Amino acid sequence: MKWMSGICRGILIGVANIMPGVSGGTLAVSMGIYDKLIYAVTHMKEDWKSSFKILFPIGIGAGIGFLMLSYAINWMFFQYPVQTRFLFIGLVFGGMPEILRYIREEKIKLSYLMMMIGFFVLIAGIPMLKASKAMVVIDLSVFMAVKLFGIGFLAAATMVIPGVSGSAILLSIGYYHPLLNEITKFIYGFLNMDLLKIYRGMLILLPVALGVVIGILLIAKIVEYLFCHYRMLCYWAILGLILASPVGILSGMQKQSVDIFTIFMSFLLFFLGIFTAIELGEKES
Repeated sequence: MKWMSGICRGILIGVANIMPGVSGGTLAVSMGIYDKLIYAVTHMKEDWKSSFKILFPIGIGAGIGFLMLSYAINWMFFQYPVQTRFLFIGLVFGGMPEILRYIREEKIKLSYLMMMIGFFVLIAGIPMLKASKAMVVIDLSVFMAVKLFGIGFLAAATMVIPGVSGSAILLSIGYYHPLLNEITKFIYGFLNMDLLKIYRGMLILLPVALGVVIGILLIAKIVEYLFCHYRMLCYWAILGLILASPVGILSGMQKQSVDIFTIFMSFLLFFLGIFTAIELGEKES
């Protein structure tokens, strides 16, 4: 059951990392596993058995969510944009009780409030970044490989830092759709055993994957240091990130004609998201 729960958590995190406005790190916080993921990444050498037990099922789930369920979620965002967004808002807000439990341990200070407001403004301001109109062409060159490594490192930072949507950042610099297209081509090539597409996909996606791995290892160390030395400030910052998440999730949505059924289903999915996050959360945390 623990492994199944880990896989389910990983699926949600994997799906979240490809949805603009949604943060996989925030969902990890909502499910009460963020600190355990950071510990598992930063202590793989010293405690590899515990790290493996935590990271392996979540990694499998993230792969499933990223590669297989992305099409279904994209279809949901296209067909039912309001309802699907409220589902993810519910998933994020499901972690509020856990964060508030930590925050209540100390009296409110001005520095805590300033940290919360600062991160709220930061994350709420990300949707204001205009998506690049220029069409990025990904070619097979050493210079492009270096750029893709940097893109992977940037994506890793947004995966580790709660509240920051990596997809929204990639969209703003013009790399979101080109990379998504390359991933799709690679998957189709693999399924059809098209060696040319598989070879091209590996050359393009390998630098990105390398940047992601190195980025996660380095940035997780920084996050662990901050939690060790500025624990309460970090929780207030995360509270600001969670409160700002709906701004990012709802941004970019075209004007929709909303009827009573849409409102009802949106609220229903919102509470379903909260329930799911609580149920998948670590009960002992």
